[in-house]
Amino acid sequence: MFELSEELTMVRDAAREFAERELKPRATKHDRQEHLDAEVLKLIGELGFWGLTVSEEYGGSGLGNLALSIVLEELNRGCGATGVTVSVHNSLLCSPLMKYGNAEQKKRFLPKLASGEWIGAYCLTEPGSGSDAAALSTRAVKDGDHYVLDGTKIWVTSGSMAGLALVYARTNPDVPKAKGISAFLVETSTPGCIVGKKELKCGIRGSPAVELQFDKCRVPAANMVGALDKGFPIAMDTLDGGRIGIAAQSVGIGQACLEEAISYAKVRVQFGKPIAHFQAIQHKIADMQTRLSASRMLVQKAAWLRDRGEPCGRQAAEAKLFASQTANFCADECLQIHGGAGYTDHFIAERLFRDARITEIYEGATDIQRLVIARSVIG
Repeated sequence: MFELSEELTMVRDAAREFAERELKPRATKHDRQEHLDAEVLKLIGELGFWGLTVSEEYGGSGLGNLALSIVLEELNRGCGATGVTVSVHNSLLCSPLMKYGNAEQKKRFLPKLASGEWIGAYCLTEPGSGSDAAALSTRAVKDGDHYVLDGTKIWVTSGSMAGLALVYARTNPDVPKAKGISAFLVETSTPGCIVGKKELKCGIRGSPAVELQFDKCRVPAANMVGALDKGFPIAMDTLDGGRIGIAAQSVGIGQACLEEAISYAKVRVQFGKPIAHFQAIQHKIADMQTRLSASRMLVQKAAWLRDRGEPCGRQAAEAKLFASQTANFCADECLQIHGGAGYTDHFIAERLFRDARITEIYEGATDIQRLVIARSVIG
């Protein structure tokens, strides 16, 4: 865990070079236009980053979660909106499809996902169910060889540009709420799958978060992932991978904050010398660096466990908890080091500050991570 293999080093370097060349120059543009450049999505496909969690059999690289976490750190260091798009696609759609999908589903959908022809989305949260995910009310009613979906999902990352979504719906209302939920692969071109309002967010604005409405949306029964009424455990297991992805995003954003803070501190002169020479500034830099180093190790350990097929719920929650807090700590210190200039859009400190905030909310809020960790430790 203390030294990357030659293969992973090459993957990291490719992601880092791409982020420096293509993402950092575009990040502010993505933020202001509220969508990613189509060329960026194409280049991600050429690098193979859409298929990191897809086996070679279906057109992916099969490198797994550790490689994904390393790539995500680099991408998010350049552009958080791009990073979360790749994270959701790999962690929340490709991974569960690889793990729980049947042979026909994998053959039909994974090649398009691995190439980037289709971008993936994940539909769990609803207006009445957020942290209490099992309280979802979207219904799926059997009708011949189809299920008819009705309901609304919110905060769907990439929902307006996705080709395929993994949707959780209630198939049995007569059992305890977590026991009557099933998972469905829904092609977004299906009649009755409707893109609703787009949210104007504080940060990560280049990644669209939209409402997806299902109005008598007929989905083939063959598109059910896993067994009938057994979708909730799939959702919870999938979120472990998603949390590792967002933890990696947090490290990337935090690293960008550290680098911007150092760069500014070296050129900003006060009292006759660069502020990087002052101990107060050095202490901030030291704290940022130390927390990022610890966060990176937590993320990579959780990803390594997941690749080995070992339980990693607590480790994923630890990584998500600490890394997301670290991202916000680094963003706050970065802006503080920039002073008044950091509160303007003349420097990217203010965008990083906005981008960091969501990391403590999505893929399970900070308080939920504490519950997961505590329950695991207490037993």
